[in-house]
Amino acid sequence: MGEVLSQSEIDELLKALNTGELDVEDIQANDREKHIKNYDFARPSKFSKEQLRTLEIIFENYSRIASTYLSGYLRTPTKVEVINAEAVTYYEFSNSLSNPVILSIVDFYPLKGSIIFEISPNVGYCIIDRILGGKGSAIDKIREFTEIERILLERIVAQLLNLLKEPWENVLEINPKLEKIETNSQFAQIISPNEMIALVTLNVKIGEVEGMMNICIPHLVIEPIMDKLNTKYWFTISEKEDQTIYREYLEKRLEIAKIPIKAILGKTHITVGEFINLQKGDVIKLDSYINSDLDIMVGNILKFHAKPGILKNKNAIQITSIERKGEE
Repeated sequence: MGEVLSQSEIDELLKALNTGELDVEDIQANDREKHIKNYDFARPSKFSKEQLRTLEIIFENYSRIASTYLSGYLRTPTKVEVINAEAVTYYEFSNSLSNPVILSIVDFYPLKGSIIFEISPNVGYCIIDRILGGKGSAIDKIREFTEIERILLERIVAQLLNLLKEPWENVLEINPKLEKIETNSQFAQIISPNEMIALVTLNVKIGEVEGMMNICIPHLVIEPIMDKLNTKYWFTISEKEDQTIYREYLEKRLEIAKIPIKAILGKTHITVGEFINLQKGDVIKLDSYINSDLDIMVGNILKFHAKPGILKNKNAIQITSIERKGEE
């Protein structure tokens, strides 16, 4: 979108046109000229804004699921939210990491290749502290993880990866599996440093501790499904599936729903004085004849006409006609 002019800039532009300092024909001539866009071959644009926006939507769904899971698992209020999704080189991502770090290398099956699930150390220490019965407070000095802590991290990361299946199901049925966890960024070179990646950044807040969670998705990994990473396709598939599932569910629920049915023997009107003086044995005359059909009400709607009778020593009715008024 073009740059929006302020009111003062608009006034200056109109003033220049009125005084002749600016010629309309020159402006039109400039507009007809071809505009050349700079292209950086060192950082080729492999992700469109639409595709990055779709990744944001996917991980917004993931963040809600992860928030619920972590809040229950750690028994403390946890909030996960998407900050942004951007296209960068793998070198820029790996160069921004400081040791020690929690880098989970994940097989993104059925797609070929791996992605990286990075959790900031302060969040990792907080999770470990909560699992071991602590308050989940932040530590003063970052240190290396012990073997026991690494095992605990592997378990929690495996669960977080399992939660990825549902948000991605509208694009592809994935089955991510944790290959290994590295605490040194130099041992997590999954692709060439100059390759482009989609970097989705999440903010994680566990109690009072706050940190980042980065998901590094190489372009080479999701290249086969790039055409599906657009909101139009995503929402169309989602809407069709949701409508089908919802209709089937609604039909099943309606089939077992209980509805009230009543047979109206007849109606009449009496005064309040007559009502007060009613005694046992008194006869109230109705507006229907003994051989006329009864009105059968479904809820408060007249739907059938029927004859009264007895079936297996119980009162019953036999449908004689269907009321069609109001039906299309």
